[in-house]
Amino acid sequence: MLAFLGLSMVVVFTYLIMAKRLSPIVALIVVPVVFSIIAGFALTTDKMMLDGIKMVAPSAALLLFAILFFGVLFDAGLFDPMIKTILRVVNGNPVKIAVGTAILSLTTALDGDGTTTYMITCAAMLPLYKRIQMNPMILASICVLSLSVMGGMVLTSS
Repeated sequence: MLAFLGLSMVVVFTYLIMAKRLSPIVALIVVPVVFSIIAGFALTTDKMMLDGIKMVAPSAALLLFAILFFGVLFDAGLFDPMIKTILRVVNGNPVKIAVGTAILSLTTALDGDGTTTYMITCAAMLPLYKRIQMNPMILASICVLSLSVMGGMVLTSS
């Protein structure tokens, strides 16, 4: 029963967001509370919400720090020499562009955070992909693959 309610909750808030009936923030707050009441947890919903926030807060703080830190590094130009070298070496060859994307993505994925990996890699490589009319899905796929490899390495070394 709870599994069905959980799946129904995901479907309902996805529908409400996609149909633009509710904003994502409101839908992700109101819908779980309503489903918690429907499931019979009305008296313990507040305690479960606080427990959930306590569990997620450290990860959220770490993610926020990583995004801000790598955003500052990117804005300061720390990755510019590597990006310029990659762009000079690839010279418009799609295979080399894909390999260069992988190198950049693997390097930026060393922290294990997907947000900064996408932020840096896509900001650097997407204009090149558009200019030579390469499919941007290749860029996204390479980012996902490199993040899965490097994220796994970071987790196993911890």
